[in-house]
Amino acid sequence: MSTATTTKPTGTAAAPAAGAAALPGEGRIGLRANLRHIGALVRRNALQIKQDPESMFDVLFMPIIFTLLFVFVFGGAISGKGNQGEYVNYVVPGLMAMMGMNIAMGVGTGVNDDFKKGVMDRFRSMPIARSSVLIAKIVVELGRMMVAIAILLGMGFILGLSIKGSVLDLFLSIGLSAIFGASLMWIFILLGLTLSTAQAVQGMAMIVLMPLQFGSSIFAPPTTMPGWLQSFTDYNPLSNLADAARALINGTPLGNSVWITLAWSVAITAVSMPIAVRKFRQKT
Repeated sequence: MSTATTTKPTGTAAAPAAGAAALPGEGRIGLRANLRHIGALVRRNALQIKQDPESMFDVLFMPIIFTLLFVFVFGGAISGKGNQGEYVNYVVPGLMAMMGMNIAMGVGTGVNDDFKKGVMDRFRSMPIARSSVLIAKIVVELGRMMVAIAILLGMGFILGLSIKGSVLDLFLSIGLSAIFGASLMWIFILLGLTLSTAQAVQGMAMIVLMPLQFGSSIFAPPTTMPGWLQSFTDYNPLSNLADAARALINGTPLGNSVWITLAWSVAITAVSMPIAVRKFRQKT
């Protein structure tokens, strides 16, 4: 009797251990289940925004402030005083690229903050694909990015933006900005998982963002820059994205800017996404 009683709890204890060991095996999760998990997490993140509408302030006001600031500060110097309207068609497509970078920075600080609050530990204890947690955050941030671009274009139209390409070209420029923005989000997620505080993520992001943004063709033609800076600008992926969006909206020749932007997006995602997911699994 006593032997049987002793044996039974031992077998019962072994079962949860086996189940716990199988839990992290996200490779067993099918595509349909994975998509369902992503959908549930997207809904959870969207509800968080609904409960905290102040988190949308950057998306709502940043495009307005940036458009007014750069058009009326740089427009006169580049296009001539009183000709800011011409500069609108130059800078607004470039600002579409800038929106993606600034929103991507917020993904990194958000992931870091979620770990501090213990939210990510709860997700990692669930039988879901680890990548679904990060993909859901990117999907929601892409939605925020679309809102920012819509406001940016609205401000552009108010200030005189004219679409000289087709409507399809306009949507292609938006889609290209979204693809490149999503690739950058993986870099900032990796920063959020690597650095110890959200402030450190933000500080590191600014060190990366400032040279890339201002050392590009977003705000001014590279021909006005010194030779050494032009060389940097030519290889800057933000310049290629800004040039591609500008060509699509203004109906000018595309050159290789679209393909270079897509190549950058694929390369950044292929390198940073697996590292970020692995870091997410291993982070303590």
